[in-house]
Amino acid sequence: MFDNVRADIATTLDEIREAGLFKPERVIGTPQSAAVTVTGGGRPGEVLNFCANNYLGLADHPEVLAAAKDALDRWGYGMASVRFICGTQDVHKELEDRLSAFLGQEDTILYSSCFDANGGVFETLLDDRDAVISDALNHASIIDGIRLSKARRHRYANRDMADLEQQLKETQDARRRLIVTDGVFSMDGYVAPLREICDLADRYDAMVMVDDSHAVGFVGAGGRGTPELHGVMDRVDIITGTLGKALGGASGGYVAARREIVALLRQRSRPYLFSNSLAPVIAAASLKVLDLVEQSNELREKLAANTALFRSKMTEAGFEILPGDHPIAPVMIGDAAKAGRLAELLLERGVYVIGFSYPVVPHGQARIRVQLSAAHSTEDVERAVAAFVEARAALGE
Repeated sequence: MFDNVRADIATTLDEIREAGLFKPERVIGTPQSAAVTVTGGGRPGEVLNFCANNYLGLADHPEVLAAAKDALDRWGYGMASVRFICGTQDVHKELEDRLSAFLGQEDTILYSSCFDANGGVFETLLDDRDAVISDALNHASIIDGIRLSKARRHRYANRDMADLEQQLKETQDARRRLIVTDGVFSMDGYVAPLREICDLADRYDAMVMVDDSHAVGFVGAGGRGTPELHGVMDRVDIITGTLGKALGGASGGYVAARREIVALLRQRSRPYLFSNSLAPVIAAASLKVLDLVEQSNELREKLAANTALFRSKMTEAGFEILPGDHPIAPVMIGDAAKAGRLAELLLERGVYVIGFSYPVVPHGQARIRVQLSAAHSTEDVERAVAAFVEARAALGE
């Protein structure tokens, strides 16, 4: 049977390549850091890394590595089970308690990824009597999670509060209503207007859920994310997030929420009930990450300085950068093939970035998504800007 299917799949892959949308995977032979060594799929050798979610530079931090090594000796490699059977250790409960306190929520439940966390919320809390109202640019994991539920599905235009209010008016017959938004929209670096969202939720008796994967650790005065930034930590009902970005960069996700919501997720959430527990080494290393985040603002301040420098220098050089102050700094190109070619030219000049095109972003809005890190030096940032200028010239722009 597959012989018949093989040709169709090959044709589809050819069409993706011809459209300039093929996404190659480059291989690196070093830890995730400000600089990495590319071992295949392009220019070999050390290059500056401007495409990772390693916002605080903790993916290879010596204290995090030491905590992970100690955890292997104490807790072992993996749990070989799900949480409710024999997959819960003290370290899992300790991390859940720390995350709850850090995020200002009553309880927290760990998942193997934030994708699983978002996949486990909606069908557990909502049924066909309910409505979920989702920002149009929410992450794919939210979209897929909503599809698993029987709730009525409504969308509002990105960060458009008038449209959100209209959706709330149209769903007043629902038993429960849940507004869900990314805290930071990962392709644009835009921040959701959480105060206004919470005001509308109060007015129309709705719950609020935020996926804060691209904020927790460095957004807000204490790194507690967009609810802290907007002063609504006590008004958000559900926060989902990842341990795979600013909080160490490994894997794992969580839902931090009202106590009753977490209790129900432990009983009914399928990705939690049927997936192996988070590896104890990740849980233990994540506790050290929270120590580092809470003890000092130094990494957050360095990240903010790097972000401001890159955005200002690129704007001065004539590049179109989507506005904002988030370390996601999209350099808008437009044409997908051109964005891919520019990324190749930058790699040749020692800067590792990725071109994003459809279906990750809409047609005609291809871009290079640059991501700054606290691990970058000022010289790293200036070198990246110079490489962009040189690559643009080589592209004939």
